[in-house]
Amino acid sequence: MSWLFSKFVSWIKSKLWTREIEISIVGLQNAGKSTLMGTLATGGFNEDTIPTIGFNYKRMKKGKVGMNVWDLGGQLRFRESWEKYCRQSDVIVYVVDGQDLSCMEESRKQLHELLEWPSLDGIPVLILGNKNDLEGALTEEELIEELALRRIQNR
Repeated sequence: MSWLFSKFVSWIKSKLWTREIEISIVGLQNAGKSTLMGTLATGGFNEDTIPTIGFNYKRMKKGKVGMNVWDLGGQLRFRESWEKYCRQSDVIVYVVDGQDLSCMEESRKQLHELLEWPSLDGIPVLILGNKNDLEGALTEEELIEELALRRIQNR
């Protein structure tokens, strides 16, 4: 009888501690979104990542957490579809190329437009300053200023 009870408790624990989360990775083209998704999936860095056309989807499991990860294309023609994928997300990861200063204004504009969509209200957002290991990349504080992150509340 104790064996059966133990098995039942183990089954309940497995159901309670297993979690599924939806993650949407967005940002301008060439920010490093696909590389981030590949690194999450494999644990390794691949420098030869192909740019995303439309979206990429990958299901992965880390411990007892199942992750459905959407890597959304950053080209102008795909940005309107971000809302469709992000509204079902548990978290949005916004990737910024911290070295490409010529795109910083557009990146700030897109980030703040994304956050204004009512359907995304309350979804946590992680801003990832990518390529910060490269020469000329913005520091954390400079990135905060360039993206006007202090204006963002309740995220």
